[in-house]
Amino acid sequence: MEANSQETSVKNIQIDGLVVLRIIKHCEEDSGGPELVQGVLLGLVVGDTLEITNCFPFPRTNETSDFDEVQYQMDMMRSLRHVNIDHLHVGWYQSSNHGNFINRAFLDSQFSYQSAIEESIVLIFDPIKTSQGYLSLKAYRLTPKMMEMYKAKHFSYESVKKEGLAFNDIYEEVPIRVKNSPLINMLLLKLKKENPIPEKVEYLNLSHSSSLERQLHLMMSSVDEVTQEGGKFVQYQRSAAKQHQNKLLHVQRRQTENAARTQRGEPPLPEEDASKLFKPVPQPPRIDALLAAGQVSAYCDKVCHYSSQTLGRIFMAQALDNKD
Repeated sequence: MEANSQETSVKNIQIDGLVVLRIIKHCEEDSGGPELVQGVLLGLVVGDTLEITNCFPFPRTNETSDFDEVQYQMDMMRSLRHVNIDHLHVGWYQSSNHGNFINRAFLDSQFSYQSAIEESIVLIFDPIKTSQGYLSLKAYRLTPKMMEMYKAKHFSYESVKKEGLAFNDIYEEVPIRVKNSPLINMLLLKLKKENPIPEKVEYLNLSHSSSLERQLHLMMSSVDEVTQEGGKFVQYQRSAAKQHQNKLLHVQRRQTENAARTQRGEPPLPEEDASKLFKPVPQPPRIDALLAAGQVSAYCDKVCHYSSQTLGRIFMAQALDNKD
């Protein structure tokens, strides 16, 4: 019953256009290094729709600073409440270049948010794709199955197989709708009339090979991670099989020795617990392999979508060239 309520709690997300602009501005101003840009989402839940009406960023701090993130969020929400602005915490946002966000840090953060606030979501903003003319803003939530397994902290091969958890069952995407007020729509119409689209627009620009090359390099890195996780599991299986064989040899050796002592009229040696002599080999958690496989799948989707658009431009450019 709890899983069903968690699954149907949020089906749609409505985000104000001003919030989208604030997120884009924050990412452009603070994305000067390899660190991720993060912030807090504020709003309210209306039925099965999560309305995001405000946000504020996390300040960039050094690792040695004693910045209290929780206290900062409480102070900001208290200040917003004093000026009658929506202050309810409904999630967080994060920048991500080329969709590189599926990792343990992302999983830990979203589990913490979603455990405290059931309707919490995370917005992933890709500034590189947005700079090419496509607003890349997606919302995700952890699935109920993933929430239960992460709460139990059991990611062994047996538990993952029993629950039927695959890499595409870790998170789910929630559809987003951007809403603007009537005044903003009027302003956009006015700007469109004052600054129309220029006559010369490079719709068939084919010079995006660097972005595709970067995505392929990131995919190769994720494939290497999957291979490493597979190697760890194979090594575990070999160690477990070797230990099981040594345990059987020890039991067989003790039985043979007791049979010889009985023939000599000597008392047999006491049976020893083999599990105490041979400690079980620790099994590597499968969550890292699932995350790496999920990241590879996300890269494949992005490369497929990007390549289809690029091929479409190539065919259109070729057709226009032949027509001339």
